[in-house]
Amino acid sequence: HGTTFGGNPLAMAVGNAVLDVVLEDGFLEDVQRKALLMKQGLASVADEFPEIIEDIRGAGLMLGLKCAMPNTKVNMALRDQHLLAVPAGDNVIRLLPPLTVTDAEIHDALNRIRAGAKGLAEAIASAAAK
Repeated sequence: HGTTFGGNPLAMAVGNAVLDVVLEDGFLEDVQRKALLMKQGLASVADEFPEIIEDIRGAGLMLGLKCAMPNTKVNMALRDQHLLAVPAGDNVIRLLPPLTVTDAEIHDALNRIRAGAKGLAEAIASAAAK
């Protein structure tokens, strides 16, 4: 890598390959469909666990969970479920799946998010019962 705008041949080849994939017929429509699947699934989890997830934010596949509790606790619960997410600000968890994510991977992620939220909700209920 010599310069930022020097036209590195490898970088140009990679850029062209990415454009080839993104410009394929139906690719962006499929991304929109997957984004809707993800957002609807997250809304279902938020409806089930409002004490954990207050709202779903974002556009496309760049989504955020507005947390009703400290996002660090939610993030740790997701990591315990082997799901990598990114805390943002003081109350949001960012989810950034790749555009090539599969439906099966989306369902798997939603199951992990639901399991993490369930664990947190059970911990809250257990603490309240004491």
